[in-house]
Amino acid sequence: MKNISKIRHFLTFALLITSTIILAGCGSSESKVAERQAYVIPDSLFKTLAIDTVIKTQYDNSITFTGKVAFNDDHVVNVYPMVSGVIQDIKVMLGDYVSAGQTLAIIKSAEMAQMSSDLLNAETNLRLAEKTLDKTKDMYKSGLASLTDSLSAEVSVQQAKAELTRVHRVLKINGDNKEGDYVIKAPVSGFIVQKLVTNNTAIRVDNATNLFTISDLKNVWVLANVYESNIGNVHLNDPVDVTTLSYPGKVYKGKVDKVFNVLDPTNKVMRLRVVLDNPDYALKPEMFANITVSSKEDKKVLAIPSSALIFDHSQYYVLLVKSPKDVEITPVQVINKVGDKTYITSGVQEGDKIIGSQTILIYDALNS
Repeated sequence: MKNISKIRHFLTFALLITSTIILAGCGSSESKVAERQAYVIPDSLFKTLAIDTVIKTQYDNSITFTGKVAFNDDHVVNVYPMVSGVIQDIKVMLGDYVSAGQTLAIIKSAEMAQMSSDLLNAETNLRLAEKTLDKTKDMYKSGLASLTDSLSAEVSVQQAKAELTRVHRVLKINGDNKEGDYVIKAPVSGFIVQKLVTNNTAIRVDNATNLFTISDLKNVWVLANVYESNIGNVHLNDPVDVTTLSYPGKVYKGKVDKVFNVLDPTNKVMRLRVVLDNPDYALKPEMFANITVSSKEDKKVLAIPSSALIFDHSQYYVLLVKSPKDVEITPVQVINKVGDKTYITSGVQEGDKIIGSQTILIYDALNS
């Protein structure tokens, strides 16, 4: 009986072990089935996705440089003092728009006072010379004066007229003010972009500092910094797109107007210049700018929208799609990105369909 009982216990224990192994095997099989189940994009999400096509197009070897907006030096006027004196009654502020001929400030000047005195003296001398000439002519007719006296009186009149003309010209050059003040006027229309004086400032003509700087800003320069490695990729008249931080959605179209063929000794960069029309004065000097120079090459390469690109673990990927059930993560080799277009050399073929929106969401789901 004891042997029979032992046999029963042994059979029960063996049955339990066998059942456990079978159950474990089933669980492992179900787990493997679950692991093999591919991710399927839900129909509600798939309908909203942008599906793009890989195309072959002309390669645009564009490069983006940093730079800034600057004055157009050809349309900038520096206003210097013509006389010494003391600045009084400044009528404009930095940033004001002024018209040609508008008064900017007044200088109380001893030189202008002397010019006014010279004018008065010249006018008086001319009247006196003319009266002397009339008197000498009468005396000559009466035989009381010689011909030499008459000719001398005529010369004195001509000299007095010449002196008066000289004084008028000097006054006109200096504002033609006969009250002893020098009136500083705007020589051109534009904006006051520099103001380097205040009221009661004493100035001298031998000082090289300008008082005001005026620029019309109707067109401006954009100066880009080109590093040595990119010098060979920019050329005169290359098309250019300019964007700014202030207007991120606006692109200004232009071309390379000048290439400065020298490098800055400090920054080791070469500068290029773009001239842009600025009718609404939106572009202001010293604004930060990005300058994209387009240099098209005579070859065709594969291109995809930049929105379809995924960067992870030092590698670019796209999501190749055939159906909601057939989505594949595909590595690609990028050669350049220009705006919303990316040029690639491998990984996909012309005509392949790729996902162009919600890419990060689907990429994470495929990797989970």
